[in-house]
Amino acid sequence: MGMKRMMARLGVGNADVETVLDRPEVLPGGLVTGTVTIKGGKVDQEVNEIRVALEATVEVETDDSTWYENVGFGTRSIGGKFTIAANQETSGRFELPVPWQTPITDVGGWHLRGMKIGVKTTVDIPGAIDPGDLDPVSVHPLPVQEAILAALGDLGFRFHSADVEKGRLAGSDLPFYQEIELHPGGEYARRIKELEVTFLVDAAGVDVVLEADRRGGLLRAGGDALSRLRVGHHDTDRHHLAGLLHEQLQHLGARRGWF
Repeated sequence: MGMKRMMARLGVGNADVETVLDRPEVLPGGLVTGTVTIKGGKVDQEVNEIRVALEATVEVETDDSTWYENVGFGTRSIGGKFTIAANQETSGRFELPVPWQTPITDVGGWHLRGMKIGVKTTVDIPGAIDPGDLDPVSVHPLPVQEAILAALGDLGFRFHSADVEKGRLAGSDLPFYQEIELHPGGEYARRIKELEVTFLVDAAGVDVVLEADRRGGLLRAGGDALSRLRVGHHDTDRHHLAGLLHEQLQHLGARRGWF
């Protein structure tokens, strides 16, 4: 094996890849589009495949530890097998569907702390280090998601944090789900410690999963309770949604004897 070819397999003088997104801001159910450019290194190299995928940073919990891993989803292939000659440059376009249940990263101009979503480009070159590329994307809420969060704000809830957890809920399409943690105000502050909201979106609407963590005290134990509310994409009246959410939380608390 020639020295240049051996060094290319170690990543020195290897082919280089760059992905440029047309627009790094997307909505669930939309498309990410862009161009992938691969430039040959110091030797000719066989490329088995170029793939693009969305990638999320996901929290993994066990009984005694927590860690984070990057999970790819929605993978698409760009072209097939080809040879990239030394110093050759070639480009290809792609369209990458954004799944309905992709976690949102930005709301109202604010980035949600801890949310990391990107487009990962992988170049499969046999025996060589992958010269891949990762480009961040901002996932904004759908109108109905934004209206639900605004309605919860009208009820006195305020954003605290967000994370993406590995696992599935009933109705999940992806191997993880997002939890948006809100802290209560007003009448709920005395009863609820925190409210976690998960959106399970599909083409027809969204299941809003509410998990309320009750405040504990010297004479009462805390506890969690779950509730679901189905909302259509057209249901964007925040005042109407605030009434539905208030009713849902009241029923949830009544079932548990919280109110």
